[in-house]
Amino acid sequence: MDKYTYLSNATPEYLENLYTDFKNKPESVDAEFRKFFEGFDFATINYTGKSTGVSADEFKVYNLINAYRAKGHLKATTNPIRARKDRHPDLDLSDFGLTDKDLSKKFSIGSEIGMPNATLQEIWDRLHKMYCGTIGFEYGYVRVKEEIDFFRSKIEKSDVQYRYSVEKKERILRKLNQAVVFEKFLGTKYIGQKRFSLEGGESTISAFDAIIHAAAENNVEEIVIGMAHRGRLNILANIMGKTYEEIFNEFQGTAQYDIRLGDGDVKYHLGYSHQYPTDSGKSVYLKLIPNPSHLEAVNPVVEGFVRAKSDATYNSAYEKIMPILVHGDAAVAGQGIIYEVLQMAKLHGYLTGGTLHFIINNQIGFTTDFDDARSSDYCSSIASTVEAPVLHVNGDDVEAVVYACEIATEYRQKFKKDVFIDMVCYRKWGHNESDEPKFTQPQMYKLIDGHTNPRDIYIQKLEAEASITDEMAKRLEKEFWADLQSKLDAVKEHPLPYQPQETELAWQRLRSAVKADFEKSPVTAIGKETVGKLVDAMCTIPADFTTLRQVQKHIEDRKEKLVNQKIVDWAAAELMAYGSILLEGKNVRLSGEDVQRGTFTHRHAVITDVNTEAEYNRLSPTENNSHFFIYNSHLSEYAVLGFEYGYSITQPDALVLWEAQYGDFSNGAQIITDQFVASGETKWQRKSGLVMLLPHGYEGEGPEHSSARLERYLQLCAELNMVVVNITDPANYFHALRRQLAWEFRKPLVVMSPKSLLRLPKCISPLDNLMTGGFEELIDDPAISDKDAKKVRRVLLCTGKIYYELLDKQEKDGVKDIAIVRMEQLYPIPETKLMALTTKYPKAEFVWVQEEPKNNGAWTFLLSRLYDKLPMKVIARKNSASPASGFKKQSNKEQEEIMTKAFE
Repeated sequence: MDKYTYLSNATPEYLENLYTDFKNKPESVDAEFRKFFEGFDFATINYTGKSTGVSADEFKVYNLINAYRAKGHLKATTNPIRARKDRHPDLDLSDFGLTDKDLSKKFSIGSEIGMPNATLQEIWDRLHKMYCGTIGFEYGYVRVKEEIDFFRSKIEKSDVQYRYSVEKKERILRKLNQAVVFEKFLGTKYIGQKRFSLEGGESTISAFDAIIHAAAENNVEEIVIGMAHRGRLNILANIMGKTYEEIFNEFQGTAQYDIRLGDGDVKYHLGYSHQYPTDSGKSVYLKLIPNPSHLEAVNPVVEGFVRAKSDATYNSAYEKIMPILVHGDAAVAGQGIIYEVLQMAKLHGYLTGGTLHFIINNQIGFTTDFDDARSSDYCSSIASTVEAPVLHVNGDDVEAVVYACEIATEYRQKFKKDVFIDMVCYRKWGHNESDEPKFTQPQMYKLIDGHTNPRDIYIQKLEAEASITDEMAKRLEKEFWADLQSKLDAVKEHPLPYQPQETELAWQRLRSAVKADFEKSPVTAIGKETVGKLVDAMCTIPADFTTLRQVQKHIEDRKEKLVNQKIVDWAAAELMAYGSILLEGKNVRLSGEDVQRGTFTHRHAVITDVNTEAEYNRLSPTENNSHFFIYNSHLSEYAVLGFEYGYSITQPDALVLWEAQYGDFSNGAQIITDQFVASGETKWQRKSGLVMLLPHGYEGEGPEHSSARLERYLQLCAELNMVVVNITDPANYFHALRRQLAWEFRKPLVVMSPKSLLRLPKCISPLDNLMTGGFEELIDDPAISDKDAKKVRRVLLCTGKIYYELLDKQEKDGVKDIAIVRMEQLYPIPETKLMALTTKYPKAEFVWVQEEPKNNGAWTFLLSRLYDKLPMKVIARKNSASPASGFKKQSNKEQEEIMTKAFE
């Protein structure tokens, strides 16, 4: 804890006794107090007031200094357009028992801020200048001494906080000029078109330039950025290196776009890659991740992307790659995903070495003033939950903005922690350029209309200090405007060459999928030797490792099935798929709530020693220059799925999986599914092989634990965008997982995972089935020969767990004229194999059987896709607003009715 917190709460008697101990035996006193006692002549202080001099007042001044350090940000002049709201900082002299009469007195405690024997007036002025200027330093909740010392060294140890050379000032001005002129140019040439202008926050461009330069000097080789629309075009042009020609073509509507690549997206959602040259000659890779209109949804995607690049490219050296998240003030305060992502910051499975958060705080959210947008003092107040310091800075003071960015970047690199820059600015226009902001904030926009932009304010400052001339400032604007005009008038520009990284080249080596790819899967069988290695790994634990009795029995049962019975169940098939991929030198990453053990105590991928609580990863023996990353996530779906999606788009040769503890938990992550997983390829050409494991099955456990909402994923299916399966056979599951990396392309895979099938005696496969063939999209009834097929009067088409209930009914009643066919893959529909059934079963009617209500499950999707090709009836639960009954008895009755109708 900070020594000043101790001091401000200590009684005089306690301090005097402590000082006596220090004089007699210094080492017996806490190091922080030892430093305090050594810092100034404590002997002159008489806390009882019985001695002469100013001793009692020294301690009051000490509290004043400490208060400014903790609360000075509440009084800082960070708002460029209106007076700040009074947050009651209580920093008047009277709040510390001091008066104006004390202003001329000298205090030795001034040495704490580099002013020994200064007067109170000098100390007070210095504190105000340091802590209440255009930067407000909020770090009072930080508890690590080294971090506190870092900030105090930056704030208190020099006469001025930053001194920039004329050359540095000119660079700052050039970037600011680019930002201002670019917006003005677009506003003139494309009146009324949406561009989500950066006007009012143009200092952002100088800020990013400063961050990149500071990062390069602190060993950063790559920066990954996530942001919404505000200022995105300006960052694309003036930071990311997207050519003005490309941007103008998008505004003109003349951009060349190959519709075979997908539907595309609006210009202010797009991503970009660039190599940014710095003054020192270093080049920093920049990635701007595509982002939908769902504001902060990109945040976990960026974090997952950075973690994957750290693992794949930088050998987990997080200081080599830095994530930057750009927030709006209303969004950072209002969107719950911010908290979910912040809680990842220090978790072993999700940490990325600290994130730099940059808030473009234009004091309004759409049309909502900040008084209606949050309850906290600051939009950034959530930063305190992870002890992330915040630098509040006035966006009109561009040098202060640059300095705050340099401090924040250095802090992130030094301490590997999150840090926030809250740049308070304004929004010159409405939410977009066709919106009239005076409808809702007439007084605020009256102030904005008469306010000088940050560039002109900086020019005035530089002219006043003779750093530049008025002629130079005008020349900069004129030259840049003419340059933009020439690029708009003629196609002259060519982008700088970009050297792709190895992970990007890996994606380029893949091809796009075609419909035929989903009719017959590639061979994904493994050899007998590989099977032997996997069995040994899964069934052997270290001799000095003591497992729980139930876990030991689980492993023994697994060994009995694999070695003696030569069969594989669901959990074993899954682990063997992962292990085989690891043996091939490729990484596997699985995360979600309770994935190490498995929610249904089936997986036991990581086991715990009952005596030491040490952990053992059972697939570690299969790691072959590869890693099995398996992490229990925090209680989050939205952020964790976004993180894993971001991880999956970075390296195509890793199998990346997310598991919902129950399938319905994916509801909380629906935004990621809609905006990224299902549509990322068609919008942004971002391919992903992410696997989503969603437990699903009607076992009478109520509406929330029955359905993973299969219908939602099928509704999102089009243009071969993803694969949806509901598998009944463990070996087929094994092949489905291996198929993800065996394909010459990548597609997201949604698996309706079983619950009851995890331990169903019939849900097993011969071990030999792992050593032959590949995934079967459709499985015909094995009990019916081609000869008997002519006698079949009905074909029951089904998917997933209900197959085994239909099979039990078929066998129990000795039914010979009804076939049961499993659709293991629901999308893309295996139409060729499906239509071949009409030839095999010429006299049969086709009936779709599902356990979900008619308005849920796969029925309506199949009906719409196969209506004119394969007429079908349906047997299902009645249409329902809820996915399942909450009463087990009722659920069982409904299931029995389905069985009866299927075989009547």
